[in-house]
Amino acid sequence: MKVLQSRGLKPVLQAVVSGAALVAAAPVFGQTITAVMHSGLRMMDPIQSTAFITREHGYMIYDTLVGMDSDFTVKPQMADWSVSDDGKTYTFTLRDGLKWHDGTPVTAEDCVASIKRWLDNDNTGPVIKDFLVGYNIVNDQVFEVQLNEPTSLLLDSLAKISSRPAFMMPKRIVEASGEKAVAEMIGSGPFKFVASEFRPGVKVVYEKNTDYVPRSEPNDWTSGGKVVNVDKVEWVSMPDAMTAANALLNGEVDYIEHYPYDLLPLVQSNPDLVTKVIDPLGNWSYYRMNHLYPPFDNKLVRQAAMYAVSQEDVMKALVGNPDYYSTCPSPFGCGTPNASDSGKDMIVPGNIEKAKALLAEANYDGTPVVLLHPTDHVMASPQPVVIAAALRNAGFNVDMQSMDWQSVVSRRANRSAPKDGGWGIFSTYGIIAAAVDPFANTTIAANGDKAWFGWPDVPAIEDLRVQYAKAVSKEEKQSIAAKIQEIVLDEGVIVPLGQFRTPAAYSTALSDLPEAPITAFWGVKKQ
Repeated sequence: MKVLQSRGLKPVLQAVVSGAALVAAAPVFGQTITAVMHSGLRMMDPIQSTAFITREHGYMIYDTLVGMDSDFTVKPQMADWSVSDDGKTYTFTLRDGLKWHDGTPVTAEDCVASIKRWLDNDNTGPVIKDFLVGYNIVNDQVFEVQLNEPTSLLLDSLAKISSRPAFMMPKRIVEASGEKAVAEMIGSGPFKFVASEFRPGVKVVYEKNTDYVPRSEPNDWTSGGKVVNVDKVEWVSMPDAMTAANALLNGEVDYIEHYPYDLLPLVQSNPDLVTKVIDPLGNWSYYRMNHLYPPFDNKLVRQAAMYAVSQEDVMKALVGNPDYYSTCPSPFGCGTPNASDSGKDMIVPGNIEKAKALLAEANYDGTPVVLLHPTDHVMASPQPVVIAAALRNAGFNVDMQSMDWQSVVSRRANRSAPKDGGWGIFSTYGIIAAAVDPFANTTIAANGDKAWFGWPDVPAIEDLRVQYAKAVSKEEKQSIAAKIQEIVLDEGVIVPLGQFRTPAAYSTALSDLPEAPITAFWGVKKQ
């Protein structure tokens, strides 16, 4: 242990650091929580970016009209609602006392503007717009959303925890952004963003919003009272796992969101530290192929890649400890209502000989597969290495390009050909709670240019998603979801790599950390 302590963070804290290093003060005291998150924050607009670090940033400073509890039930948050007898008009009433961080009141016009912008960006937008007739501003606190036929999709999507939650923003900021990212981080949520202390990719500071009035109900996931018990939360970046571990051991940080599995013994033997799986449902890892360009514009080549990669191999490299992972073919998450075993033979065990046969059938010509490899993200770095080895073993020509995670997030939006700065494959992961249906799961949409990065165009999936939106019974939705999964895997729209749970590690000075699929520090106390 002395060796570990000798490599502590204090010299780093005293240094003048660059963008890739940690920026922090001396060990923190009092009511400030210093947290090491899974990635540095650079892309800050949670409506434009699907990165989970951007989503977590959104939950710190913004709020949503409705929330979702741990039973996947939609609950009031900023607003209560009522539905007309014919199911076609939703009336939202904002609760009293809501203020933006600049002190101005939250109005119905702000919320309608926010919903419009969200629908223009989110993958649920095209489907919801087909149901949408219009909006009616009744007064400053009340507005209506009018539909042409009943659907559960409106409330479910407004409450979803997936990428691009329906965060409310001031109308002036929404309208000023146009098609660009919002320029001001002004929300109505429980924390305020401290712009003067922001260092992109290095440090983010949030302070308690003293004007925020939590709901009276107990907090449950994104619903209920979001009570803030500390003065500040600071996110600091530590790409090196051992540096982060030493910082926690030395009391220089309070919390590590994703603690490395191989370093767990260091904290489990320390009485001043706690390890805990914050999200019991856990995560799923997956990779995406670019459907626009060779070689993955060919369905047979996509299927060859899917047969080549073994989920077990990926999970062993990513997690190692089988207590924390399992194989799973479903993009909706195994153990959830919409999961099925369809496509299991293609993606779970791996079959190199089948992959080679498909490549031969497809007349693969050796076109390089540009595979993006983030080196600074502990939960996204191992997968590309395993994928690259498997693809090469099957006969693919792989060009694995290493970069930081934020560069991957930026690069994957590039629609240029792989040889011109685009890409062929990237891998990432998401929370299972955000993947349980064909709309919350961002990766399922297959509507071409409007789909998530990779831009698959499969009309049959879009038709089934509309059917899902119109379905009433749970059984009908499950049947439709099973058909969607079958086509998603057959077409290589998204390729699951297995499920895993990540332990957080933190100081015993922290208490009351909620079990939830997001990390937003509501309810957390510090001695």
